[in-house]
Amino acid sequence: MSESGAVLRPAYRIADLQESDRPRERLVQLGAEALSTAELLGILLRVGVPGENAVQLGVRLLHEFGGLPGLHRAPMEELTEQHGIGAAKAIQIKAAIELGRRVAVEVPEGLRIINSPEDAAALLRVKMSAFEDERLYVILLDTRNHVLGEPEELYHGSVNTSQVRIGEVFKPAVRRNATGIIIVHNHPSGDPTPSPDDLAITRACVEAGKLLDIDVLDHLVIGQGRYVSMKERGIGFS
Repeated sequence: MSESGAVLRPAYRIADLQESDRPRERLVQLGAEALSTAELLGILLRVGVPGENAVQLGVRLLHEFGGLPGLHRAPMEELTEQHGIGAAKAIQIKAAIELGRRVAVEVPEGLRIINSPEDAAALLRVKMSAFEDERLYVILLDTRNHVLGEPEELYHGSVNTSQVRIGEVFKPAVRRNATGIIIVHNHPSGDPTPSPDDLAITRACVEAGKLLDIDVLDHLVIGQGRYVSMKERGIGFS
């Protein structure tokens, strides 16, 4: 009982669930892939709030933020504004999502090979879907399409013909002796449909690449859960 006389209800714990419904036990028995996203979040959160166990809290967070991509994009202060989410739990969520992103892309340098637009998108899709502004990256490749180092961010804030200097796009490739590049940028709106600016930048880069003997292999536009390969669509490449 509190000082005011009100009865304090305990937080709902995963341990309060029936054993068959406990996500930790189910993970051990069935594997992590058998659990829902809310259950996995519940394992991270461990404790819910009065009237809401940890899994139900996970369901609420996913609904409020529009799934894992929304949780990934959400600033820490927005997470901690949610009932039942303090700084420690918000940090755990952010750390877990970042670990998942790193698992998806962490291959020893020299072993990463780009064989398709999907391979290139996989390097940056999760990272770029979290940005609330436009950013442009370049992936550097050797003659066998091995990735040279980490993708380099070149522009931050706006990606259009008035901002992008074509020479800057090729600087990292010249520095690393790359023979090919893939340009990648995001649309914060979530719609990866290429814009007229995207078309103009692609055409200019393709022409500059011919002069520098550096192939522009593709230009990917990343949206929310989707991407467009301008090379596959024949946009800006001839």
